[in-house]
Amino acid sequence: MSWRHGDLCRGRGRRRVIRTRLAEAQVALMLLTRLPAGRIAGAAPGMGASAWAWPLAGLVVGLIAAAAHGVAWAAGCDPLIAGLLAVAAAVLATGALHEDGLGDVADGFGGGRDRDAKLAIMRDSRVGSYGVIALILALGLKAAALAQLGAEAAGPLVAAAMASRAVMPVLLVALPPARGDGLGRGAAAVGRGRAAL
Repeated sequence: MSWRHGDLCRGRGRRRVIRTRLAEAQVALMLLTRLPAGRIAGAAPGMGASAWAWPLAGLVVGLIAAAAHGVAWAAGCDPLIAGLLAVAAAVLATGALHEDGLGDVADGFGGGRDRDAKLAIMRDSRVGSYGVIALILALGLKAAALAQLGAEAAGPLVAAAMASRAVMPVLLVALPPARGDGLGRGAAAVGRGRAAL
């Protein structure tokens, strides 16, 4: 009789772990994409708890970009157009989250004289000339690189999307947050164990 009770407890424990991991994956999708991820039953896990799933969110974004590239390529689009469509699909899937950050960093470092000025510029929601130039160069280089890869772009697209999100928890553990009230501070709860995953 006791072995059955133990099996039941282990079964409930496994289901709880699975529900927790699914909720963490949902948080990762909610944080890193604009894709519908459903509602989380109960208390939502924190950003740090979802860090292991950030590469999975990258997988989803990479697959969307690869699909857009593949459709454009199959339709006979010019390689640069196919690359631009793949980049656009990734930007739409993420809500331009990373592009917004790149623009902020370029504006801050381009226009700020000291640390406080740089952080103030980065917090400003307006995009300056350094941000615009950085975005044009980054998006153009991505599209040009995909054009060079041609029909073989799908694998590198997915791998890059996953790898870039896998590095994020490591950087959050290794580097101090710039501000005490920013997104980096909230994600600082990643911990070394999760970053190593």
